[in-house]
Amino acid sequence: MKKIIEHQVGEPVDLFLLIKQSTKGITQQGSPFMTLILQDKSGDIEAKLWDTGTEQEQLYAAATIVKVGGEVHEYRGKNQLRIKSIRPAKEEEGVTISDLVPSASKSKEALYEELMQYFFEMKNPHIQRITRHLLKKHQSAFLVYPAATRNHHDYVSGLLDHVVSMLKLGKAIADLYPSLNKDLLYAGVILHDIGKVIELSGPIGTQYTIEGNLLGHITIMVNEISKAADELEIDGEEVMLLQHMVLSHHGKEEWGSPKRPMLMEAEMLHYIDNIDAKMNMLDRVMSKTENGEFTERIFPLDNRSFYKPNID
Repeated sequence: MKKIIEHQVGEPVDLFLLIKQSTKGITQQGSPFMTLILQDKSGDIEAKLWDTGTEQEQLYAAATIVKVGGEVHEYRGKNQLRIKSIRPAKEEEGVTISDLVPSASKSKEALYEELMQYFFEMKNPHIQRITRHLLKKHQSAFLVYPAATRNHHDYVSGLLDHVVSMLKLGKAIADLYPSLNKDLLYAGVILHDIGKVIELSGPIGTQYTIEGNLLGHITIMVNEISKAADELEIDGEEVMLLQHMVLSHHGKEEWGSPKRPMLMEAEMLHYIDNIDAKMNMLDRVMSKTENGEFTERIFPLDNRSFYKPNID
């Protein structure tokens, strides 16, 4: 049976899907509606439910499995699902959340083992101890959380997958430019997004928590570094440097960074994070695009479409 992202425009859909996100809205005419992000292991698609009420809001909350009938159509350069029928799945139909949730291609155990190898290259004891301490503190969540609610690495173990990929890229850059401090760069990569295990609700039906909305993962992690330093009785410059790595990794104030990078390693962390996130988005849309055609528009990439060449 075809997965959701394998359906082309105009094709009918009759699938069990998981509601990844569910948000309420009001039309210009004042009618309530819901925007659903529906997913299976292949990816996700947006859909609308019109003229909704309290009953629908309860029935179609995030993390609910539904049986959906409809048709794929194009809206503003992206595929959407036009829903014709929808109902919650029945227990006897035997569909589970694990059947529908995407996950990293490697196991979390294999990815974590890869990550731990980078500690052998660290020489600064303060940086290594703080990083190990925070990784151990949040390990159970870090192994399974996504890196985002949408767009990139938004699947089970996506955060861990993102960090390991960034470490590989960081190592290649640090080997090419030995003036970079590997300890600081690797620690920045490992720590920069760990605050998302507090910012986000979990790997299924991921939403922002109260702390996520009010503080955000950057502020959360800066505080976590400070607490770790106190618990480990570390008060060297390394604490401030690690905090700056986290504070500046989004690059610019308008992109959510409280500070712009003012360390070489912080500048590189921002680029590495950006490269890996964008490649993940591009790989995803290319995987569902035929050779010789353009992808759907990618909103985080300036709403651009990308061409998939016919060449091998």
